[in-house]
Amino acid sequence: MARRPRIEFAGAVYHVFNRGSGRADLFDSAGAAQAFIDCLFEACERMGWRLHAYGLVRNQYHLALETPRGNLVAGVHWLQSAFGNRFNRFRQRRGHAFRGRYRAILVESGVHVARLVDYIHLKPVRAGVVVLDQLAQFRWASYRHFVRGAADRPASLACADWLRALDGLTDTADGWRAYHEHLAWLMADARRQKDAGFERMERGWLHGGDEFRRAMRSDLARMTAARDWGGTELADLNRCEWEQLLEQAARTLKFDFSTIRETPKCAAAKVALAAWLKRRTSVTNRWLTEKLHMGAPDGVSRYTGQLRLGLRPAARELLDRLTAEVGE
Repeated sequence: MARRPRIEFAGAVYHVFNRGSGRADLFDSAGAAQAFIDCLFEACERMGWRLHAYGLVRNQYHLALETPRGNLVAGVHWLQSAFGNRFNRFRQRRGHAFRGRYRAILVESGVHVARLVDYIHLKPVRAGVVVLDQLAQFRWASYRHFVRGAADRPASLACADWLRALDGLTDTADGWRAYHEHLAWLMADARRQKDAGFERMERGWLHGGDEFRRAMRSDLARMTAARDWGGTELADLNRCEWEQLLEQAARTLKFDFSTIRETPKCAAAKVALAAWLKRRTSVTNRWLTEKLHMGAPDGVSRYTGQLRLGLRPAARELLDRLTAEVGE
């Protein structure tokens, strides 16, 4: 039986998680864990995601993820593929890093997201990886970024909404002290964790109240009957965005599309345009190579990777110009 498509729509919030292939320890070294977090924040930047929380333990990752552009599938596919490729190169191995299809459970905004954030932040504590009083120093979870304040926080991390749902907490030093006390209160009694739904966090397809559940079931039935889960419409919108941004960037660089077929596939302007679009959108290599005539799709990744490594200074200069004149 064919797999059912993911439910995607703009502004959806999900609990996204997966485990290592064969339950192998993916994050058993600092290098592997940091590589995943680097890929995660790169995905957030490219996809425009809002990340409410993240956490790693030895063989799994957990995300509280909001998709303002409705691009869950494209984004998680990129995240897992990018990390898997880097992981395999580092370990000099082949095969899938993850065990298979990731889980993505819809979550209602407000208190339900706050409970999910609690679950993710306490995951390493409950697994015995770190004690609660040292969680602020734990490198592989979002908690440390939050408690250290906005100056130490990646732009994609978001906390205002779920903090407010916890008795009106705020993104201040006092607010984070109160949040730490809230986590300590949860950890002090397994019954409180059960009442917060921790046992159900990795089950089902949706977490939310009755009204939210009814609305999502209604939408699910409509989308199933129409064979439209939001993907087709969102894909069209994404392509329109890519077209507009490519035109804008090309004008900035005075790039001439009339001679694009005669221009080398790894020309500095092409590599800069591709890198700039990949940095800020979910654009695919196939679309880029068709629009920019860059050869095989994997060549786009190779050329832009070389740019990141400093091996294409002419393309880097053009990319810096795009960033300065058009923006990230």
